[in-house]
Amino acid sequence: MPFFQPISPGFPQKNILVEVMAHMYTPWFFFVQLLILVAESRAKVPALIVFGDSTVDAGNNNQISTVLKSNFVPYGRDFAGGRPTGRFSNGRIPPDFISEAFGLKPTVPAYLDPNYNISDFATGVNFASAGTGYDNQTSDVLSVIPLWKELEYYKEYQKKLRAYLGEEKANEILSESLYLMSLGTNDFLENYYIFSGRPSQYTVRQYEDFLVGIAGNFIKEIYSLGARKVSLGGLPPMGCLPLERTTNFFGGSECIERYNNVAMEFNGKLNTLVGKLNKQLPGIKVVLSNPYSILLQIIRKPSSYGYENAAVACCATGMFEMGYLCNRYDMLTCSDASKYVFWDSFHPTEKTNSIISDHVVKTVLKVFL
Repeated sequence: MPFFQPISPGFPQKNILVEVMAHMYTPWFFFVQLLILVAESRAKVPALIVFGDSTVDAGNNNQISTVLKSNFVPYGRDFAGGRPTGRFSNGRIPPDFISEAFGLKPTVPAYLDPNYNISDFATGVNFASAGTGYDNQTSDVLSVIPLWKELEYYKEYQKKLRAYLGEEKANEILSESLYLMSLGTNDFLENYYIFSGRPSQYTVRQYEDFLVGIAGNFIKEIYSLGARKVSLGGLPPMGCLPLERTTNFFGGSECIERYNNVAMEFNGKLNTLVGKLNKQLPGIKVVLSNPYSILLQIIRKPSSYGYENAAVACCATGMFEMGYLCNRYDMLTCSDASKYVFWDSFHPTEKTNSIISDHVVKTVLKVFL
């Protein structure tokens, strides 16, 4: 017997059907909405707020005047819809995977992307800019958004969020959100080891201390603005990035251990900073999300993770190309990025981003779940 019975001729069938549907689904609709609101109010982390460089940039550089962009194919070819978004990968990046792991949306939108508004940003927003660093001089190299400007955008976002949700609800979201920071590699590889300015002022260890000081001040600043859950990202084994291996002519294109040692030393100092901040700032919880060990393990034993190549990247020759040098016209770009640890000469593939994110969530960020 059919659920809906035929209606006799002469009756306004469409109106009756609409009325029946309304009576059936209106209570259910409001019930579902209530469940969603309850779930959101109970969520330990209602939103992700992201600061950093190209490891986490979701497309903010698309909106500024810089040569460091990736809003063109083949970037994004494995992203939903096969579209380039400005993410420096073939697909999703760590904030996207972390957001999904916390039961939030599968992607975290770029703050400057005109296709999104405050309703989208209420559950996650990304202020990162590819090419930036802790050091303002680093962001000047390729005319990208400096960290202090990312903070200014965040303050602007706070005002919009309060206007959208009201003071009380907005403050609740801001204090319960997880703040992700991922930067520092460019300070060394695109600044300190290329230009003479900083080396003339600091030894590498002094420069590490200089950067750690900036990181600490930044966390104190966002703490004063309401942040209470912070993930401070460590440096990867940056001497193993394909671009650095390519320049290691006399080392047989192996990893540059000097750079890796600096990364480990810097991560150690960040870890010390985390301990100090947790003692100094009442109510805060800062953790160090360190990708170094898991990425180095993947690079050293790629076959254990289903990879075929860890020395060169998928895009073009895989040795030095990134940004505009990684383009649709290069016939050497691999057909299956999942077989490569790196997408371009500086950035991991979506698969690698997924593995690293999963590791960080399960070993570090689980305290916020």
